[in-house]
Amino acid sequence: MAGGAVAAGTVGRAAMAALPEPVIQTRAETMPPLVPDSGRPYRPVVTLNGWTLPWRMNQGVKEFHLVAEAVVREMAPGFKAHLWGYNGQSPGPTIEVVEGDRVRIFVSNRLPEHTSIHWHGQRLPNGMDGVAGLTQPAIRPGKTHVYEFVARRPGTFMYHPHADEMSQMAMGMMGFWVTHPKDRHPAIEPVDRDFCFLLNAYDIEPGSYTPKIMTMLDFNLWSWNSRVFPGIDSLNVRVNDKVRIRIGNLSMTNHPIHLHGHEFVVTGTDGGPTPRAARWPEVTTDIAVGQMRQIEFVADEEGDWAFHCHKSHHTMNAMGHNVPTLIGVDHSGLAKKIGDLIPDYMVMGERGMADMTEMEMPLPDNSVPMMTGEGPFGSVEMGGMFSVLKVRRDQQPGDYRDPGWYRHPQGTVAYEYPGPLAEPARFEGAGGQAMPRQRDALMPTEVRVRKPGAHGGR
Repeated sequence: MAGGAVAAGTVGRAAMAALPEPVIQTRAETMPPLVPDSGRPYRPVVTLNGWTLPWRMNQGVKEFHLVAEAVVREMAPGFKAHLWGYNGQSPGPTIEVVEGDRVRIFVSNRLPEHTSIHWHGQRLPNGMDGVAGLTQPAIRPGKTHVYEFVARRPGTFMYHPHADEMSQMAMGMMGFWVTHPKDRHPAIEPVDRDFCFLLNAYDIEPGSYTPKIMTMLDFNLWSWNSRVFPGIDSLNVRVNDKVRIRIGNLSMTNHPIHLHGHEFVVTGTDGGPTPRAARWPEVTTDIAVGQMRQIEFVADEEGDWAFHCHKSHHTMNAMGHNVPTLIGVDHSGLAKKIGDLIPDYMVMGERGMADMTEMEMPLPDNSVPMMTGEGPFGSVEMGGMFSVLKVRRDQQPGDYRDPGWYRHPQGTVAYEYPGPLAEPARFEGAGGQAMPRQRDALMPTEVRVRKPGAHGGR
């Protein structure tokens, strides 16, 4: 993929009059950055568990070909989903251009229903905005439409359907778009590593393959680029690299994205670069539905640092929503009676859910454990929207390979205390009140009742 772009000089005149040949990618690992060999130069992004779409230059126009089609996406090792996407993947490939480029995108529809593409956040002619029925006729099955416009401003954007949007986005139709600045920009600094991914969610029952598109709230798979931990690749960088991470949210809820070990600033949204005076240090930034956030930091702390959504249910897989809480309940006697009837019955949840990572329970076909992932010290007990930022001194510039687990210097790992433990002193007093009732201020009350027609009485 590193040299996948097709230069204009290598394409014949007859071929230029035809559609660009579509490039299809089905592998789920992170592809190397696509270094441009035609058009304006730029430092490319790396799409987490994804890739960048090659293009061809046709008389000064950068041409792409997207194919909307049914795809099979491996969401984690051993777990595949039947989704809809673009060019063999869900999400579709990232599109990278430069500010001022004239772009022409051919969109072929191989879905069983009509579709369109909305270029989320772009400034463009109204008829290129991609809202079926409003700004264009829908793209019928088997047909190809052409979108053409100038990438007018640099920034981080998305693309997704605006036709039967509920069904098509729930099935995984979306993609990333990056417009690089053509010159040095006062609010956009060069970086050493530039990552991007989309937040999306699915409701796929264990043992099933196809998402339930009518789900509005109770999703059970929270993913980055349609991958769930431990299937999400790590972000591998060199010590003191300036790192940019671009994140777009096309799920049905907000996501507070949290980075361990470093502070970052939000340097951009889908509205453009954030003014320098409006930036402040954070370790968590909330990304609402339909929003993009661009964060930047200097990776100056070595180690393996967790990077995840801070909604705890979003770092789990295949969750059920009707499981009772049994913490503190002794149901061993009941478990024995049930075990006589159901030999494989297992007690679950009386000490919390961590036991689930150690149980060798048979899973339905095409499923993934709720909490999983093995680290150097045991189970990580995570799933969903979770990955690791790996910062290394010996990671070479431009090398995105996984360096393995961090080797901690001696004396820098939390350890078990070997001494005796005294009983803690516990305070058993009841809590006070902010505005206690003043009982001594209460006075006896005398009530006089006057009946109709009576002349006195109590």
